[in-house]
Amino acid sequence: MTRAPSKPLVLVALLLASFVINLDTTLVNVALPTLTRELGTSTAQLQWVVDAYNLVFAALLLTSGSLSDRFGRKGMLMAGLLVFGVASFVGGYADSPAELIAARAVMGLGAAMTFPATLSLLTGVFTSRKERALSIGLWGATAGMAIALGPIVGGFLLEHYSWSSIFYALGPVSLAVIALVARFVPRSRNPVPHRLDFPGLILSGGFMGLLVYTIIEAPDRGWASTASLAGFAGAVLLLIGFIVGERRTDEPMLDVRLFRNMRFSAASASVTIAFFTLFGFIFLMTQFFQFVRTYSPLSTGVHLLPVAVSVAVGSTFGTRLAVRVGTKAIVTAGLALQAIFYFWVATDISPTLGYGVIAIQMIVYGLGMGLTSAPATESIMGAVATEQAGVGSAVNDSTRLLGGTLGVAVIGSVYASLYDTRLDSTLPASLPSALKDLAHQSAGAAFAVSDQLAAGGRPAVSDTVRQAAIGAFDHGLAVGCVVAGAVAVAGALLAVAFLPAQPPQQSGPQHLPTESADTISDRKDPVR
Repeated sequence: MTRAPSKPLVLVALLLASFVINLDTTLVNVALPTLTRELGTSTAQLQWVVDAYNLVFAALLLTSGSLSDRFGRKGMLMAGLLVFGVASFVGGYADSPAELIAARAVMGLGAAMTFPATLSLLTGVFTSRKERALSIGLWGATAGMAIALGPIVGGFLLEHYSWSSIFYALGPVSLAVIALVARFVPRSRNPVPHRLDFPGLILSGGFMGLLVYTIIEAPDRGWASTASLAGFAGAVLLLIGFIVGERRTDEPMLDVRLFRNMRFSAASASVTIAFFTLFGFIFLMTQFFQFVRTYSPLSTGVHLLPVAVSVAVGSTFGTRLAVRVGTKAIVTAGLALQAIFYFWVATDISPTLGYGVIAIQMIVYGLGMGLTSAPATESIMGAVATEQAGVGSAVNDSTRLLGGTLGVAVIGSVYASLYDTRLDSTLPASLPSALKDLAHQSAGAAFAVSDQLAAGGRPAVSDTVRQAAIGAFDHGLAVGCVVAGAVAVAGALLAVAFLPAQPPQQSGPQHLPTESADTISDRKDPVR
């Protein structure tokens, strides 16, 4: 007789796998200024150190999720961690920006193989709705903690070691997690394997890759430029081709009729919006702490801890509350709290605002994020057929990545446009054009210009430039917060209108060809 897996140990192994991938999301960003100094990385190359990872991650999520359903989720998870860890370790030896960008792209492949499998394996072990809600709550808490702890870990490593240490560290950590997964996580796959849907794999990867690439490039190219419009049009055509192909094939990689289920589609929209606001928050607040408050990367991470803790609390309790009082109420409340945070910051932010107030604001945001993302994820996974848990998890992960990419691109565009406009009207007229151009690159560059002027014996002009940069930054940040708040309000209204409170009662025939996890959540099926 096969011994049942130890659920707590399974949970620990899968949460650690998720933690490693999420940690990388913000860990590498801390090293970007150091890469400029020590590796000679240009601004465009820095962007691709981040975007090469995100692009490959996005393009291969659905493909990896589908393949894990077909060939085995545990094997895919372990292979993904191996690819991720080895690529990260090799990246630490990079002698040029091109080598590091290549390593980051391979890390994106490893992340795409790993991340969907963590959630699909989790829901395969924790099958009752209450168990699933708790485990997904902890999964969401782990993700929030990892994203917030990235700057702390990265800042510590940079203060004591070289930039390479950030990449070296992820290698042995990944190997340790592989050992835990191999020892404690049970095997899981679709018990009735279908043939591979090659057109679906290609079209889904092409759609996500092109869409994310277009969003990444849109702020520089212009949202209405020919290249951007062509990219969005191409992504739409690939999506249409994917939907038509999936509806016609007998064995689709993703049953697109699933989107008729509002517990899947409305919850997916809620996750997208939540991560739109999260990455918008990271983009704005890390700059505020580092540029305006002049905190070091390590100090910035420490000052962001209230968000990490409150996301963890909101995620853990949010899924349990959703089971009791309904997903609609909890997700709506979470999005409302996110909106409150952004509107509060927009009306209150200033260079002299006390950290105590900022910490309370971040707690409000973190609770809202936790109450939104984890219950919405539980709703998504409860609506997915058990044999398609891998691709269902990949859809959830894709909405997170798409929302985060949009958040940085849209809020970053709003902020940059308003920063430039305000700076134009407040910089001293006597400032040389070369220094003006440099100040327009970013608030950090403007502060560097101010320091240069002070060192050159022009303290009055230096102070004027610094105050102009702070004013322009605050203006861009405030309006960016209003945009993020408005998006959160729209998400709350969508949740009220479309997100069901509870899974449907199984009293009649089902329209989907396979049973969802909610349908069988109270059965004691053995883990496959």
